[in-house]
Amino acid sequence: MTKMQAQVRYGRTELSVSALCIGTSGWDHISAPEAVALLGAATSDGVNFVDTSNIYAGGRAETTLGAAFATPALSGRFVLQTKLDRNPVTGDFGYQQMFTSLQESLDRLGLDRLQVLMLHDPEHIGFQQAMVRGGPVDALVEMREQGLADHIGISGGPVDMLQQFVETDIFDSLITHNRLTLLDQSADALLTAATERDLGITNAAPFGAGILTGDPRFAGRYAYAPISPEREAAFQRLVAVCADLGIPLGAAALQFSLRDSRVHSTVVGISSERRLQEALTWANTPISDADWTQIQQAGTAP
Repeated sequence: MTKMQAQVRYGRTELSVSALCIGTSGWDHISAPEAVALLGAATSDGVNFVDTSNIYAGGRAETTLGAAFATPALSGRFVLQTKLDRNPVTGDFGYQQMFTSLQESLDRLGLDRLQVLMLHDPEHIGFQQAMVRGGPVDALVEMREQGLADHIGISGGPVDMLQQFVETDIFDSLITHNRLTLLDQSADALLTAATERDLGITNAAPFGAGILTGDPRFAGRYAYAPISPEREAAFQRLVAVCADLGIPLGAAALQFSLRDSRVHSTVVGISSERRLQEALTWANTPISDADWTQIQQAGTAP
């Protein structure tokens, strides 16, 4: 297996990250030994970045990562990015809840500080409420000031809202999902704004929550919702063009993100060594410039 490209600086941080980031939202049933094997294989292929969250798999993702990172062979080998979350029962997104979320994450991960800490899905309360004095953003900034997080970021969906956060110049990093894919480039202006401020940029869900892997289980849906007729037509064009060129649809979808110079790392949900090798194969699938032009035209043609 060809290794990933050399690691790059993660925006204004001092961290260096791989082009591929292991996403853990699906770590519901992976055991600690399985995680150790997966992460060990990842390091062998040059992957050094892991993205998780307080609420992924009901907290089990962080617990499993903590057990894996306690293994001497993996200690210090990864850049870890996690997220502050609202209370999943009450929906509380307040200042104190952010510190509760942080402490839960630190306990599960077995750490006393975090490299990158994100505010997760602030669309649940909106920009104004998130930014209010004594609100969740204030809590996140205080965590950085206290040395509990080296770098802080914003992670969410709606690009206009995320751009508001980016333009505050408070944050060091950004995660956008489902908005920079072969079927949706609505994050373009957001990524440009983040690049101008030298933020670390992670693009998540390059497969549009599954459909762009070509797996029929995800047919008819894009980004967790029914697909629009226009997007379905573009998807069918992509399927036909990739089949004609002999290029896996998943390879084209992943490389759409990997080829964007503004993106430092792309999150792919990976919970097994088989899935890791599939992602690496797609990342390294040769695609000529001529073929790439056809693929891009298929995704955007009227």
